[in-house]
Amino acid sequence: MSRNTLIVAIIWLSLAGLIYYLADNIQNPNKINRLGEASTVVLKRGLDGHYRAEALINGKKIEVLVDTGATGVAISQGVADKLNLKSINAIRTNTANGDSIGYMVRLNSVKVGGVEAHDVAAMIAPGLDGDVLLGMSFLGRMDVRLYKGQMTIKQVDD
Repeated sequence: MSRNTLIVAIIWLSLAGLIYYLADNIQNPNKINRLGEASTVVLKRGLDGHYRAEALINGKKIEVLVDTGATGVAISQGVADKLNLKSINAIRTNTANGDSIGYMVRLNSVKVGGVEAHDVAAMIAPGLDGDVLLGMSFLGRMDVRLYKGQMTIKQVDD
């Protein structure tokens, strides 16, 4: 391989990496390192209209879809395995996709930016396609506001 070919290949790989980085930042604007540690976190809405973020669940970084319409936190079986969660008991649930069986668990902590809740009720949903739906068992403890494409979640002292 000639020196010029190597330089051109490095330039193309660098451009591809830059394009990937920029596209990822547009699609997923709420990375954990950008959310900060303040007691108020502001999430930007994604291009698809949803609010996604990187969160810490039991200290591990997990992608979440913030869902104000979900009663609780729903976790896929894959994430439950990653977090070593053990179910408390099985329950029948009624979701937008119909009836199913879920498994109740308690999460030691859920943290989005500097906003954190402890002992959060959750459900392992084996049929869940995504990773985690962050619902009202977490959000209900916070002051949540939606305005102009941003979701502000503020820690509330009990």
